[in-house]
Amino acid sequence: MANVSSPDDDRRLHDLMRLRRVRDRIDRDYAEPLDVAALARGAHMSAGHLSREFRRVYGESPYSYLMTRRIERAMTLLRRGDLSVTDVCFAVGFSSLGTFSTRFTELVGTPPSEYRRHHGDAIAGIPPCLAKQVTRPVRNREATPPR
Repeated sequence: MANVSSPDDDRRLHDLMRLRRVRDRIDRDYAEPLDVAALARGAHMSAGHLSREFRRVYGESPYSYLMTRRIERAMTLLRRGDLSVTDVCFAVGFSSLGTFSTRFTELVGTPPSEYRRHHGDAIAGIPPCLAKQVTRPVRNREATPPR
């Protein structure tokens, strides 16, 4: 018996493929100037539709996902210790040190300069396959308080 899909199923699958391409573009081009409108144009979707569907599928908005990617990379560069906080800010795609510091603190729970001082050796001895999981930022407001 042939597997017959409905037009709605085909549209959803097509949207999922476009959303995956958007997420891949954010992962690849996080340091470039990206905004939801440009991402939507590249996916041939309206900005509103992209935002709604991206949030439905991935649990966060495209902008939030972009900020998380940028902050993840910033955390890595800050732990490395060979770049200033300002250099890291611009290397990961922010155009304002103030915005970078605010977003970093919101996501990580500590300012970038303090993170750099205290987490330089945060992943020493941890295999690279686990380091990303251990150091992935969690939005500060979603983090559970220590007991």
